[in-house]
This record gives sequence, C-alpha cells and structure tokens, in this order.
Amino acid sequence: MIGVSKNPGPSAWNDLLPERKALPSLEGNLTSDWLIVGAGFAGLSAAHRIQKEAPNDSIIILDAQGLASGPAGRNSGFMIDLPHDLASDDYGGQLQNDRKTINQNRYAISFAKEAVESLKLPKECFKEIGKINGAATSKGMRHNNDYAKHLSKLGEKHEKLDAHLMRNITGTNYYKGGLFTPGTVMIQPALYIRALGEKMLSNRVRLYESSPVEELHNVGSDWQAKTPNGLVTASKVILAVNGNIENFGYFNNSLLHIYTYGSITQRLTSEEIKILGGKKEWGITPADPLGTTVRRVCGVGGDRIVIRNRFTYEPNKDPKQSTIDNVFRSHVKSFSDRFPMLKDKKLEKTWGGHLTLSRNNVAAFGELKPGLFSACCQNGLGTVKGTLHGLAAADLAMGKETSLVKQLLNSPPPKKLPFKPLTKVVVSSRIKLGEFLARKEL
Repeated sequence: MIGVSKNPGPSAWNDLLPERKALPSLEGNLTSDWLIVGAGFAGLSAAHRIQKEAPNDSIIILDAQGLASGPAGRNSGFMIDLPHDLASDDYGGQLQNDRKTINQNRYAISFAKEAVESLKLPKECFKEIGKINGAATSKGMRHNNDYAKHLSKLGEKHEKLDAHLMRNITGTNYYKGGLFTPGTVMIQPALYIRALGEKMLSNRVRLYESSPVEELHNVGSDWQAKTPNGLVTASKVILAVNGNIENFGYFNNSLLHIYTYGSITQRLTSEEIKILGGKKEWGITPADPLGTTVRRVCGVGGDRIVIRNRFTYEPNKDPKQSTIDNVFRSHVKSFSDRFPMLKDKKLEKTWGGHLTLSRNNVAAFGELKPGLFSACCQNGLGTVKGTLHGLAAADLAMGKETSLVKQLLNSPPPKKLPFKPLTKVVVSSRIKLGEFLARKEL
C-alpha cells in the first residue's frame, strides 16, 4: 500500500479561513484523459495548464487529504523570485545558474498571477509586496552585505535597511538591518490552494479529497490508480506528491525528508496593534538560512504574527511529539525575544510540514515510464518550485518542448544518498550545527 507523510498539528492557515464544504472522496470506477495525484502547488498548476492548453481533455485530481491540509497549506507563504538555496550560506550561487533560477521563478510567479486574475481568486491570497532579509547579528549583516553584492552583479533591485527603518516596518528593535527585495509575492497559502482548486472545477475537471492512492500500475497503454473506494483509469498520470514519490517506488534513497515548523499567534487586539506599531503586513526571511522566518499578516483571521524556524530530518516522515514540544518552546522564545512588548500574547497554533531536498538541489522530474510523469522535490521552495514543476510536467506530458522542460530535463537526477544511518547522522548534525551557528538569527 502506498502511504503518505504525516504533517503534525493543524493546518493553521486553513483554520483562519471560513469553514468550507469538503469535496467528495472518490467512489466507483472512473475513466479520464488525465490523472493528477496531489492537489498542492504542483498538482493544481499542472491541472490549470492542461485545462487551458487541452480544454476538451478530462482531468481527475486526487488528494490524500483535503485542499490545503497538507504541506501546501503549511508553508510560510513566500513566492520568492530570487535565488534562495537553503543549503547555502547566503542563498546565492553561481551567476549563470542564479540568472536561470530567477527566470524560472518569475515564470512561475507570472503564471500564479495570471491564474489569480483569470479565475478571480481573492486578492488576499496573492500580494506583491516583496520581502526582507532580516539580520539580527553582525554575522547576519555580513550575510546581507554579501548577498547585496551578489544581487548587484545580477543586476537585481534591492534596498538596504538600517535598524531604524526595520523598527518602522516591524515594530521591534530586534533587527540590526535588513535587505529588501521587491519581487517576492506574499500569499495566504491555504486561501490560494483552496480557491485555485475550487475555481477550476467543471464537468471536465474533477477533484476528489480524502482519496489516497493505494496502488498504481499500468494496464496496457493506460494507468490505473486504486483508492480505498474507487479506481481511476487514465492515459497519462502526473505525480505531484513531492517526497512521497518514493512511496510509489521512484527516486528511492535519493531524497532528504526534512520537516520545518511554524506557529501563529492569537489575533492581536487593537491595543496590541497600537503598542506594536509598524506596518500591517510584511515578511522577513532570516539572513542565515537556518534562522527564523517572521510574517505579520492581516485580513481573514485577523492581525497575527507567524514564526517559522527549526528543521529536523525525518526519514520516516513522522516527527515525534517530543520533537514538536521542543520546537514549540523554541518558537515561544523566538517570538518573545522579538516582540517583548507583546509578552502576554500566546502562540495559538503550532504545526509541522514535510519538505523534500536533494543533495544536488535538483528536482525529481521527468517521464518515469510511458505516460507517467513526476513533478516532485521542490527543495524547500514549494510555492514557486511546485508551481514551476507542475507546469513543466504538464508541458512535457502534452509533448511541448518548452525551454523550461528542456532545462529541467538537462539537469542531473537527484544524487543517491549514503546508507541511511550515515545520512541520518550527517544531516541531523549539519542541521544542529547550522542552528547553533545561527544563534540570535534563530
């Protein structure tokens, strides 16, 4: 039986939204031109692309959980256009590779913007307000200076912010400085996924929730996917399941299963908003990749602050409760250190989400077998890379040799990992060392 990863805690972004009527689970036997497994950024982007390019084709989308209940609704909501390699010291890489990455990321963001506009998705789910690399230490400031030099070489716009400007934006004295870049889009991930999934539905596009695929095999030139109560037969299948691609028998021992964690405060009162000051919406990624991401959000669900930090290596894709408890204590400290003026404000919800990395920072992409395609391994950038890989998988499956498809196919496959005990020691040790060195950035 094909399993799915476990994502601890609530899908808090989802919980901020009004309750919705769940879509039905799959029952009975259906036939379709297309089957897409996974209704996250990759799966829904692939479906939308096919819907536009092949409007007469039928599409069935299966999701093991519900819209925005899995990792797609648990990330921090940054659609980042610039290089953002979590395995680097300052996010950057070689200029030629970074220019290609920027073009790809902006292509994905442009697609998302077009989808928001054409489907008339809520404005709150997609805001072009940029982001800040926040530095709380001298080391962080050096990271930002190095990144700024790198961006200058790339010809990319950026603005250095001093401690005073950071205070004016965030309301806190915690940061020594920041580096603003305008191209990041801030999304409410659950709202985006829910709206995109529901708006695409038609007599030719059907989406079934709570319908995990238990078996997948080919029958002649077709593929059949069995769920607990149904069966789908389709000519072409796109697997948009990120790290769960291993459960289907592909890219085994090539993917690193990492969990990262977030917490969100209770709704801020009008008095707390006044005490805090600053702008009503902003997003900060840490100057050190293993530091703390912070967002202030407003809109549906009220004014709140989101904290995201800590990474754990979970090869079994099921973090222990003791891990969650430890992370929660870390979040409380990270929040109270930054916002002492809100000392009575509690973190209302804490959650974890599964992300997948490869050793060489490449996707698990391509045609696995005739009619079976993969759009997996987003390397921790699920919003933009998931969108990108979903689009490319759809193009590849439709026989379109786009420049994006060629670029992804010309990339090497994910590198094999050492034997599991060594991998666990190496990866866990690197995470712990990185978090220790991040110090106040955490």
